[in-house]
Amino acid sequence: MLSIVQTISLVGLNGKLVEVQTDVSNGLPDFEIIGMPDLSIKESKERIKSAIKNSNIPLASKKILVNLAPADTRKEGSSYDLPIAIGILSAIGIVHQTEIRQTILIGELALNGKINQITGVLPICIEAKKMGIKTIYVPKQNEKEASIVEDINIIPVETLRETIEFLNGKKKIENSKSNTNQIMQTKLIQESNLDFADVKGQESVKRALEIAAAGGHNCILEGSPRCRKNNASKKNVNNITRSYI
Repeated sequence: MLSIVQTISLVGLNGKLVEVQTDVSNGLPDFEIIGMPDLSIKESKERIKSAIKNSNIPLASKKILVNLAPADTRKEGSSYDLPIAIGILSAIGIVHQTEIRQTILIGELALNGKINQITGVLPICIEAKKMGIKTIYVPKQNEKEASIVEDINIIPVETLRETIEFLNGKKKIENSKSNTNQIMQTKLIQESNLDFADVKGQESVKRALEIAAAGGHNCILEGSPRCRKNNASKKNVNNITRSYI
């Protein structure tokens, strides 16, 4: 049986929709992932099988073929674990396929079925919104980061079992919502008691860091050892960056 699950691949900060096409059939037991996967995705086969087994879900010996389409684009990272697992479970009838249409799934699986935090969640959610996707499943630990993006349903999940139960209507998970301005103000009050007033001189450096933070650019300071680069950048640019996110 064939199933299709959607996820998003990041190339820099740009996202591309990826279809996780899974075919499960009778034959010699095999598990193959094609579509230009990198090493971390190839290794996901063992993580996925263990996560399914340790979630008390029977997985009969079948021939499993997963295609990450389009096949001419390199796929990287562990965020494909969850969509591949759900694709397999959908193909064998454990997950209702009607519930995964127009939905994005991302997440790394631990061997015990827990869904681990991943990187790049914020740009993925932004790209999903641009594509008109209405719902995205993210690891629970990425909930606050993902919920910054408005007008999209963020479903935070902690385990593979929980994701299956929610997709099948057996469990309810509230959509994650947050007030971005409130989050940033709270962080600034709680975490920040420094600003550029604490840096004496270095006017051109401070100006450059302000521009970098405002535009979301990368920035590196070069200078002689012990010339106080850390004080000018690490402590203070973080405070400024938070205020511009």
